Amino acid sequence: MCSLEKRGNIFFLTLTGEGENRLNPNLIASIRSSLAVVRQQSTPGTVLVTSGQGKYFCYGFDLAWAQANSDEKHSTADRLYQMVDLFKPLVSDLISLPIPTIAAVTGHAVAAGMALAISHDYIVMRSDRAVFYMSELEVGLSIPDYFTELFRSKIGSPGKRRDVLLKAAKVKAEEAAAMGLIESAHDSVEETMEAAVRMGEELAKRGWKGEVYSEIRKGLYPELCGLFGLATKKVIALPRL
Repeated sequence: MCSLEKRGNIFFLTLTGEGENRLNPNLIASIRSSLAVVRQQSTPGTVLVTSGQGKYFCYGFDLAWAQANSDEKHSTADRLYQMVDLFKPLVSDLISLPIPTIAAVTGHAVAAGMALAISHDYIVMRSDRAVFYMSELEVGLSIPDYFTELFRSKIGSPGKRRDVLLKAAKVKAEEAAAMGLIESAHDSVEETMEAAVRMGEELAKRGWKGEVYSEIRKGLYPELCGLFGLATKKVIALPRL
């Protein structure tokens, strides 16, 4: 499923599914449970780094699970809609988490896996064997409204958004960096994780107040937060003198 550990000021959330780290109800629940622990235990100066074990960061929704769990009452499509509904609060959890978040994309991030990655504040990515890929057009699936708003919030160029969603373009790390979607590209899994840790340590040094950080983030994405029901609050904090 996934594992969570804290080393120093960094929480490490690792997807440990079988090979492709596909999102099914069990994995989604496991990630949300870990994020709840992070939220509860976070203090000023803590950071989250999310990565995937193995060849893939995350290959999207578990279509095999949807097919295997269909029956007379619940079709494969029903099970897919179930995962779409379950995944929405996970994205909301990340958007409202009161600490900086980093995705270390060390393998392919496909469909919902790409949405998971870009729900983080920062992304570092492996350049030799990792791509972003929204495969819905190829497999004949529509894209949920909150996915579309997430991509609108995170990819500034309308042309690039079009290519990702309407051409099913496979985006490698160098292009993702040029788009401003990721912070940096790296030659191996080890270098990618090292970059994520370095960034995490630098962010942790800032010691920002969690509630203030979360509210500023939500203010960056008002339309997205509106879909999640994440209202911004009037946060009044004493200045750090």
